[in-house]
Amino acid sequence: MQYLQIGLKRVHGYGDNMEQKIKQDEIFIGQNIRRLRKEKGIRQTEMVALMQLQNVSVTREALVKIERGIQHIQASQLRAIRNVLKTTYDELLK
Repeated sequence: MQYLQIGLKRVHGYGDNMEQKIKQDEIFIGQNIRRLRKEKGIRQTEMVALMQLQNVSVTREALVKIERGIQHIQASQLRAIRNVLKTTYDELLK
C-alpha cells in the first residue's frame, strides 16, 4: 500500500518540527476533503460507496478519521476522493 505519510528520521532536532508539519498537513488535507464533500452535498456514506465503486477499500469510520487528520490517507484513497469530488490534487492539498 502506498501512503502519503513519509517516514522521517530525526536529524539534529529537525525531526520533531518535520513530524509536526506533516501532522498539520494531514489535518489540512482532511479539512479540505470534508469542506469539499459538504460543499458538494455528499454524505460520508455516499462518499464511501462511490470510493468503493472505484475498488478502493474504505469504511465510513476510516473516512471520518481521514477528515479529522488522525488516519494516514493512502494514495489510492486520495485519488478516489479526488475523482468522487471532481476536484484537483491542488485543491485537496492546499
